[in-house]
Amino acid sequence: MRPDMTPHMTPLVFLAVCLFMRETACTPEEKKTQERLFLSSLGLTGRPRPAGSHQLRHHVPSALWRMFQSSEKIQIQESDDCMVTEYGVRGNIIRYVQDQGSLESGRSSSCQACLEKELFFNMSVLQDVELLTLAQLELKLHWKPFRPVDLLQQPKPLRLSLYKVIRLTLTGANPQVNRRLLVSQSVQLQPESTSITIDLTLLAENWRKPGRNYGLVLELLPHSSEPGELLLFHPGNSLPFAPAVPLPLIQASLVVVSLNPHQCRSRQKRSAVRLPMIRSNVCKARSLYIDFRDVGWQDWIIAPQGYMANYCHGECPFPLSESLNGTNHAILQTLVHSLDPHGTPQPCCVPISLSPISMLYYDNNDNVVLRHYHDMVVDECGCR
Repeated sequence: MRPDMTPHMTPLVFLAVCLFMRETACTPEEKKTQERLFLSSLGLTGRPRPAGSHQLRHHVPSALWRMFQSSEKIQIQESDDCMVTEYGVRGNIIRYVQDQGSLESGRSSSCQACLEKELFFNMSVLQDVELLTLAQLELKLHWKPFRPVDLLQQPKPLRLSLYKVIRLTLTGANPQVNRRLLVSQSVQLQPESTSITIDLTLLAENWRKPGRNYGLVLELLPHSSEPGELLLFHPGNSLPFAPAVPLPLIQASLVVVSLNPHQCRSRQKRSAVRLPMIRSNVCKARSLYIDFRDVGWQDWIIAPQGYMANYCHGECPFPLSESLNGTNHAILQTLVHSLDPHGTPQPCCVPISLSPISMLYYDNNDNVVLRHYHDMVVDECGCR
């Protein structure tokens, strides 16, 4: 890396140059230090290492893909990158926290005809600095009839109840005494997936305190007095015969929106004009593409695979033309430099307009995270 490049870049771009440019002379120790500082600038304590293999990881939710794609379009406009318009709340980090609860279990001492599922969402993935603005439970019930004739019959509605577990239940004790009802509603199963959303923001905020998160219990019960309509079953066991109400497959995730105030500012209007490919020693933005595969980050970064970061480089000669976007101070400094080149340096070529990017990635718990980062792309340079 040329020494004269150092003062002309933002910290993030400078770190990226050391990490990604092949012709740099950074030692392995320097690269490790720069990688740590680069990740810290992105609000990460270290390089995420997803727990599961590529085959076992959760697919990126379609809603998150749409938000990522829309954020790419928003970046060319004057906008606030700390507002999640899809949910109408402040935030610059969107996570799909996966359910870590146990598999379905029908047996319950208090409800012999219920289908129950324990839900647990690990809120420790949020950093202390993050402000929680939304936690929305998303449930999907997939009903698959056992026989084709079932499609011609309207399935009976179910009663869906969601309980908060307030303390652990001792062996042999009634679990109902340690639960508090949050929501109860009727659900009509359909051949296509049935989606349900429930706001759990206040509860999720309480879960961030140590020893407060005992999870949830989801209960499904037929709207009928006949207890045999929803048969008991255990994971791994086959059903003795088809129940009157086919068992739905339950998928649950918690959409968590949070705000890191240290990485939040209004987006600057981004220029859509590509940088000119003109060789010159005059101050201007130079092209720099960062490819995340160059350092092996493709195993946790979903999108983008790389981005055009750019950097500022060049001289600020006398007389300082208007195209160099110089301040009055820079104009005077170039004048003094022309009279005393050894005693007064030229003004510096620095970024004067930067824009953000958005990133989709897996965290250490295989949760899919969408995050917005400001000041990642150099759009315009000037003499200062």
